[in-house]
Amino acid sequence: MSFFGKNIKKIRGVKSLSQQAFAELFDLKRGTLGAYEEGRSEPKIETLIKIANHFSIAIDDLLTSELTVNQLLKFKGDFTTYTKDLKREQFVEIPCITDTTSSDYITLHTKEDFIKELPILQLPVNPTKEFRGYTVSNLEMTSHDKGFYPKDIVIGEKVPKTVIKKLNNGTLVFVVVGDKLIFRRLYVTNNNVVLRADHKNIEDSVYPLAEIKEIWRVRYVFFKRIPEFGSDVEDKLLSIEKELLRMKEKLR
Repeated sequence: MSFFGKNIKKIRGVKSLSQQAFAELFDLKRGTLGAYEEGRSEPKIETLIKIANHFSIAIDDLLTSELTVNQLLKFKGDFTTYTKDLKREQFVEIPCITDTTSSDYITLHTKEDFIKELPILQLPVNPTKEFRGYTVSNLEMTSHDKGFYPKDIVIGEKVPKTVIKKLNNGTLVFVVVGDKLIFRRLYVTNNNVVLRADHKNIEDSVYPLAEIKEIWRVRYVFFKRIPEFGSDVEDKLLSIEKELLRMKEKLR
C-alpha cells in the first residue's frame, strides 16, 4: 500500500495549500489530485519526481512511510520540544501617554486601572525600573529646526522625589505638576524646580519642589522623522567655509 496520498494531503496542510493551488504547482487537475489523496489513483513517475524534488523529500519516504509534521518542517528529532523549552526574552511593557490621554493622565496618574488602559510600548529595558512613554505635542523643545517635534516619543524612567536634587542641570524630564504635564529641561535651585524649554521664545516655568507630583527622566527617544546628526562644530565649519568662498569671490 502506497502512502503517497496521505503524505501529499499532509504536505498541503503543513504548507497551507488548497487542492487547486497544489495541483497548479505540478500541472495537475484538481480531480486527479483528489484521486491521489483518496488512494484511487497513483501518480506517474514524472509527477512523483517533481513533487519529491520540490519539497526535498526522498521518493522512497514519500511512497513507503507516513511522513510526520516534524519531517515536513525539516525538524531534527532532538528539536521536537524546542519551542516548549525555548526561553523567550520578555520585553518590558511601558504605558505611553498620548495626545488623547495626556489631560486625563494629569488627574489619574496614580490610578492603576487607568495606567493599565494606556497604550503599551514593549522595549528591552531594565525590568526592575519603572518607565513611562510620553508623546511630544508641541514645539517647546525645538531650537533652530532641531530638537523634538510633535509625535516624537520619549521614554522616561521614574525619579523618586528624594533624588530630584541630584539630577544634573539640563536633564530632559517630563513632569506632572499642578494641572500640567510638561516636557522640558530640569534645573533645581534651592527648593524650586525650573523647567526650561529649548525654544528661545518660551519662558521658564518655576515651581516649588514640593508641588512636583511625578517626574520622569528621559532615557530613550523615538523620532517620528529621521533626525539630522550633524554636530554644531560641523555646522560652524561649513559656515566658515562658505564665508571664505564668498570672500574669495569678492577679491576676484
